[in-house]
Amino acid sequence: MKSLAIWTIKGGVGKTSAAVNLAHAAAGDGLRTLLWDLDPQGAASFYLRIPPRGDGDLDAITAKTGDLAELARPTEFDNLAMVPADFAYRHLDLALDAASKPRKRFAGKLAGLAEHYDLVLLDCAPSLSLVSETVIQTVDAILVPVIPSTLSMRTLHQVRAFAAEHGRGAEILPFLSMVDRRKRMHTEIALACLADPAFLTTAIPTASVVEKMGLTRAPVAATLPSQPAARAFAALWREIRDRVGI
Repeated sequence: MKSLAIWTIKGGVGKTSAAVNLAHAAAGDGLRTLLWDLDPQGAASFYLRIPPRGDGDLDAITAKTGDLAELARPTEFDNLAMVPADFAYRHLDLALDAASKPRKRFAGKLAGLAEHYDLVLLDCAPSLSLVSETVIQTVDAILVPVIPSTLSMRTLHQVRAFAAEHGRGAEILPFLSMVDRRKRMHTEIALACLADPAFLTTAIPTASVVEKMGLTRAPVAATLPSQPAARAFAALWREIRDRVGI
């Protein structure tokens, strides 16, 4: 089983839409895929029509006993399940801090999913926290959406610095998100990013069909598979699959 976190510390960069569309693409590839919505806002859960769990407890994550797979719920799509958001995740930092060896505990919970899934994607909250620190110390790779703008590039530098200081060698895979090639700055910064060999080469365009996921509540490829954004997410998934060795 492989585990990927989609994480950055800047909101509004297409993180959750990427998480949902990549999970759908992986499931379409035949992989038993679990999307874990770790963001208390629950946007990924909303997109896939899975209600949040309410204000539940955190024992499934922090206790020695308990199986995380028991929280998974099927979606409308073959091979795709979800652990929905939980309002209690706003307290997850405190719960992990109180647990003995939180990284080891978290890693054990992920490892327990290997019997059921080939791929786990974690949609993480856009923050610097003990949760994000624990996640980046545990997963195989970290996907970082980057809008080609000055602030988003600054955020990428912060993410890389944080991962270098607190991580355990997980590969950082930035990718271009919400690219508007009508904007000169987007075009120039995108070219500079693609000169960095760490960047994935597939860019996700800014597109109304992605924005409308809040209305369709489905991945783009499930509603409009011929759209450029749908093809871009599929290509990005193939590139991630090959880079990570899935």
